[in-house]
Amino acid sequence: MRAVVQRVNHSSVIVEGQVVGEIGKGLNVLLGVEEGDTPQDVSYMAEKIVNLRIFEDHEEKMNLSLLDIKGELLCISQFTLLGDCRKGRRPNFMAAAKPDHANSLYEAFVSEVERFGIHVQKGQFQAHMIVDIQNDGPVTVMVDSRKNF
Repeated sequence: MRAVVQRVNHSSVIVEGQVVGEIGKGLNVLLGVEEGDTPQDVSYMAEKIVNLRIFEDHEEKMNLSLLDIKGELLCISQFTLLGDCRKGRRPNFMAAAKPDHANSLYEAFVSEVERFGIHVQKGQFQAHMIVDIQNDGPVTVMVDSRKNF
């Protein structure tokens, strides 16, 4: 699993002109599921992301997590995160999981984050989405369950 995690003041996702998910202060997570990912990847990613210390404390140091600030999370499924651009000019998406498997683990990730007591909103799987991200900082980090980076 691969995620782009952004600290946000506000984030929303629109499908066919309708807001389907919207949060205030928290994290916008773009989540890609890779072929071969398992429930262990889901657990690792959920625990890692909700505990990332990327929110500022009273001394303006990044010492607080999503749990600490009682923030929200907007999760957007994004298979293009698995695009391999090393050869040629068109990304190769062969590493992305098939839709049924990807959706199952995407939903499992959302459920796992909710178990931490986090309010989660989501995009719509396999839909064309417009994502509005008000990145705070900007702070953007990448997390990979296979620890490729």
